[in-house]
Amino acid sequence: MMNILKTIRPMASQFRTSTTTLPAITRSFSASPSRPYEFIEASEPKPGVAQITLSRPKALNALSTPLITELNDALLAFDKSPNTSAIILTGSQKAFAAGADIKEMSTLTFSEAYTTSFIESWSSLTTLIKKPIIAAVSGHALGGGCELALMCDILYCTSSANFGQPEIKLGTIPGAGGSQRLTRAIGKARAMDLILTGKSFSGTQAGEWGVAAKVFGSYEDLMEGALGTAETIAGYSKVAVMGAKEVVNKSQDLGIRDGVEYERRVFHGIFGSEDQKIGMKAFAEKKKAEWTHK
Repeated sequence: MMNILKTIRPMASQFRTSTTTLPAITRSFSASPSRPYEFIEASEPKPGVAQITLSRPKALNALSTPLITELNDALLAFDKSPNTSAIILTGSQKAFAAGADIKEMSTLTFSEAYTTSFIESWSSLTTLIKKPIIAAVSGHALGGGCELALMCDILYCTSSANFGQPEIKLGTIPGAGGSQRLTRAIGKARAMDLILTGKSFSGTQAGEWGVAAKVFGSYEDLMEGALGTAETIAGYSKVAVMGAKEVVNKSQDLGIRDGVEYERRVFHGIFGSEDQKIGMKAFAEKKKAEWTHK
């Protein structure tokens, strides 16, 4: 298997090589244990599955521009790799990401933030990454951390996870999609209550409100669950998986009529793939499909 980690390089040359290892639950599948990043760790725990772990432990994985630069670099590399079908994004047991790096943004002026499109790149994973991303959230996911988790395609969490958009306490508002994605997930009334008060909500509530697809009792169970789902996805045709992600995401942008028409066009397009023929033939013959991903 090609070692994708050799192709991943930080976009900022000043970053140091990280020697921090992943938790034992995320066994490295790569031949090389090298970690060429400072603020994240990248691995391939299973065939077809990539994992990116946020790694700023002293700052509870607070999001900064250098961290996001590394995250986007790794995501793009895995997205382009023929060996990757699904990506897990996680943090530590204590914190997925406890917010944005306030020191970085506290002195920004309006003109600086506006002319540099500050934090626009934080949403790149929603527009550039075609393969599914599973957020595995344990501990704090506040502010930008909550927004980052909401950007992912599937969100799993522990029951004790701590979500929230507390920006109001700092004299500002969510800036990476929190007011939009959280409102779509839980409705205007709950979102308004949380954003205007800065109150947090638990992983258990995230499951009850539809923010999380699954809630787990422990960090170990969370990581095993995320890995299991990623392995399941990796066992299907990449063409179909990417098409399915595309049409579900489009449902957030279109009305039902336009959305159904969009879905139908993608559905028709997949009839041009080899995997559609392989999958339906295998089903008819009661055999296991051997995907070509073409």
